[in-house]
Amino acid sequence: MDRVILHCDCNSFFASVEAALNPAYRGVPMAVCGSEEDRHGIVLAKNELAKSYGIQTAETVYSAKKKCPSLVIAEPHYEEYVRYSKAVNEIYYRYTDLVEPFGIDESWLDLTASTKLFGSGEQIAERIRQEVREEIGVTVSIGVSFNKVFAKLGSDYKKPDAVTVISRENFRDIVYRLPAKDLLFVGRKTAEELRLLGINSIGELADTADTVMRMKFGKHGEMLLKYARGEDDSPVLGESEREDTKSVGSGHTFKRDILGIEEASVGLSHLSEDVARRLRDLGFMCRTVQLSIKDEYLRVIQRQSPIEPPSDLASEIKATALSILEREWSPTRPIRMLTVTAQNLVKADTVTEQISFFDEDKSVDRTKSRKKEETIEKIRQKFGNESILAASLLESDLGIVKRSSK
Repeated sequence: MDRVILHCDCNSFFASVEAALNPAYRGVPMAVCGSEEDRHGIVLAKNELAKSYGIQTAETVYSAKKKCPSLVIAEPHYEEYVRYSKAVNEIYYRYTDLVEPFGIDESWLDLTASTKLFGSGEQIAERIRQEVREEIGVTVSIGVSFNKVFAKLGSDYKKPDAVTVISRENFRDIVYRLPAKDLLFVGRKTAEELRLLGINSIGELADTADTVMRMKFGKHGEMLLKYARGEDDSPVLGESEREDTKSVGSGHTFKRDILGIEEASVGLSHLSEDVARRLRDLGFMCRTVQLSIKDEYLRVIQRQSPIEPPSDLASEIKATALSILEREWSPTRPIRMLTVTAQNLVKADTVTEQISFFDEDKSVDRTKSRKKEETIEKIRQKFGNESILAASLLESDLGIVKRSSK
């Protein structure tokens, strides 16, 4: 029996909350922004009318007002967004205890066991959509499908205030026509690399040979193929599972804003080494790497990517974090802070890795990497954390290494 998965996405959430709090914001082009007096303030969210003027999230207030001189600016009220998010999720909990938030305005729901009580996935989605609108005052778009990836595509397919069902019978008609960039974890860089391979749609991605994707993108390519073909089987994690899921993270606010992949790579090396060391100390490996990026306006995005097989190696954690950064962040945008977090931890002594003939060299490389990292760790334990440092750290002015006053 197929699972019944919903992905619920509150439409223009920050803007919708502001309109619910202040009716004067309804019926006019409005954006939630930083300080209006600061021409470098940025757009955090916008309503549908503002979108019709071509206003984009993260563009400056100055630029947005050039597009729409009548744009109404609302100051952000983050505490209200948290309050409204909790209220929306409480409605989801009426139908299932398997609710997994994906940011402040999105959640997955597993309704497989709930359909016997409340009807089909589509019927429950319609009830949720109506209750959120009437009780909370915001609208939600909902995707209904047999896995999490397709459910998210469904919530993006029709906006605002809509329900889209993507089933085994119709997913090729709906999903395969969508741009490849719409697929979960296909960022800007990956989409461009796919385009250069002649892959522009999710359907073309699904039809691509496994060997091509593996050679080009490694494990990430295998994951994208699985997603495109409707083979995602990742569970919706309820509250109890999330509470049991430990994580290990390390973050750093840089002495100055950093620019470009090269400078970010220096920071990610340092953070990944710290995370990997702590994982090994605790006897864990991670299945997911999360990267948090804070820009010069203190706006934060968080993105995750799976890492298979599970790892406690700094080199692999850094490579995963770097791939997220390259997919999700423009090299021209300044970064104030980076945080690398290892999630979905498993005990290292329970991990067994199946090695094929083709993976033999990779297994040897992992063994060498582990010995190298453990040796460096022992030296640092004996002579201090800064007894061995990468040359890139010594040469940087990012404030990662404490310099001697001599």
